[in-house]
This record gives sequence, C-alpha cells and structure tokens, in this order.
Amino acid sequence: MNTLFAARTEARNKFEANRNLRIGSEELQSSLVHAEEVAKFLRENVVQGQAADPEGESYKLRIHEHTERGDNEDIKKGKGKSTLGGTKCCSS
Repeated sequence: MNTLFAARTEARNKFEANRNLRIGSEELQSSLVHAEEVAKFLRENVVQGQAADPEGESYKLRIHEHTERGDNEDIKKGKGKSTLGGTKCCSS
C-alpha cells in the first residue's frame, strides 16, 4: 500500500507542476504522451502480490486482462545479453 500511495502522490505532484501549461503547447502534448505511456506500462507490467503463506515463500498475484503475458521464448532469446542496466541477464 505504501508504494501505491507514493505512486499516486508522485503522479498528482507531476500533474500539479504542469497545471499552467498552455493548451496546445508542445510541452503539454509531450507531458500527456508521457503520462499515457507510464499508465500503459503500469497497467501492463506491474501486478499486485500478497504472501500466500506465513513464511512468504509463495505469493498470490493479481493478474488481470491487461497484464502483459509473454512466454519464456523471449527470455531465452536474450540469454547472456546485457540488460539496459548493464548487468548480465539470464546467463548460465
């Protein structure tokens, strides 16, 4: 819940900071496009999870119709390649 509230607060702060942008301005358009892209990413790539057992070894995830579902083939293709963060991914 803390993460959810922090995300909401950050989004609200960004919208408030841009409240005075002029309608039709390029800056307003780029801000709206950015907000839409962030919303799409969050909707498709972030899921809520809750510990399913007292030890926290397994989790129940809330996956919905908008959650992006890939297959392991995408992961296998990138085996051993660097990620954007520069660390190795999926190497054996």
